[in-house]
Amino acid sequence: AVFGLDNAITTFIARSQAIGDLARGRTLFRAAVVLVLIQSSLVAVVAIAALQMFGDHLQFPREMLSALAFVLCALPGIGLYRVCTSTSRGMKVMRHDIFSRGMTEPATTTLALLIALGFGFTRFAPEVAAVAGTAASGIIALMFASKLFSGVKTRAPVFIWAEAKPLLAYAAPISAYQMLNAFILRLDVIMLGWFIGRAPGVTLATVGVYGATVEVASGLRKVNQAFNPIFAPVVAGMTHTGDQERAAATYAQIAQWMLWILLPLVAVMLLAGSVILLIYGPAFGQGGAWLGIVGIACATNAFVSLGETVIMVQRPHLNLLNSSVTCAVAFGTNLWLIPRLGVIGAAFGILLPYAIQGALRYGVLRLVFRWRNPWRSIRPPIFTAIIAFVPALGCRLLLQGIAGQIIAGLVFLAIFGFGWFYFRHSAKPTQ
Repeated sequence: AVFGLDNAITTFIARSQAIGDLARGRTLFRAAVVLVLIQSSLVAVVAIAALQMFGDHLQFPREMLSALAFVLCALPGIGLYRVCTSTSRGMKVMRHDIFSRGMTEPATTTLALLIALGFGFTRFAPEVAAVAGTAASGIIALMFASKLFSGVKTRAPVFIWAEAKPLLAYAAPISAYQMLNAFILRLDVIMLGWFIGRAPGVTLATVGVYGATVEVASGLRKVNQAFNPIFAPVVAGMTHTGDQERAAATYAQIAQWMLWILLPLVAVMLLAGSVILLIYGPAFGQGGAWLGIVGIACATNAFVSLGETVIMVQRPHLNLLNSSVTCAVAFGTNLWLIPRLGVIGAAFGILLPYAIQGALRYGVLRLVFRWRNPWRSIRPPIFTAIIAFVPALGCRLLLQGIAGQIIAGLVFLAIFGFGWFYFRHSAKPTQ
């Protein structure tokens, strides 16, 4: 329902702030709010109408379809929250999300649920609570974002529709490549399910184990979420004012931080994958090798997503091109590997496309934006991980069973942690 407007408004607001044009920033904010409310409302109306017209053909219980139609009413609140929060982030204010979604939404949802149940409205009580919670979070986000522009005076009359066209044009490729990325994210599981009983070792049970493996490994993607909200507006402002060198240095520094976090997590998945999957049950231990490969793929995706942000704030259509190529490669790779290698083929079928996507984004940064190679910044965590992995792998090969995996993981973490501490200590005098 947002269609890329959240990322677009972050970029536009950051650019306006970088040059001190807060009046245009306020106009952009108002335009984005109007656009997202119109878009999300239209999507909700069309979806509800489609459910009413074709719901009987879906062979789902009528109560489920009615509940889904009710939940769709939450789309305007969700869209309003995302655009307003993105506006605050464009102004480099991160704390507003705590008050809108972190505090207001759960409190309002709980209160609305209790009130609905108290008045005997039990049939759609959860749906009513969800709609009320999202609406409240959207309103609070709107109030906080509006305060950022209080006191800003417009020098000349500016109509919000004059800013709507560039916003929509900028958001269109973002929306398209986000849809492709979401499709790539689940393509391996979808295609693996398609080959049940037609590829070596691919059964309903193994697909379930692989799905759990993907869920665990996908947690690595959240590492990027810790940096991206503040990195996007910062790099957007720098690049808009022509300070590409400083933007490249900021990118290299954050890339180093991400590797210090990602590399030990990936190593533990490689060395003790079976132990990690035992949280789901003994039958899931067979996915240990798959977890290592998928973990590398998800870590690669999280790391190169930093480059996606850099490209997004300057030329988002290049991200669309990269995602289109990656999607085609992912489909072809899975189609070729799964019938031959089974589940392990699906794991490699997602690793290879993400590696290619990373290479494409690196090429854009180097060839299009002329950014320097960040190797000097990312070298310390990579070398530290290699040094730590060698003895840990030796422990893994010499010691069998669960104990061997746990010891190998602890050995890696101990050596890597010492390397990180040494690097931080030795780097202090130069900071």
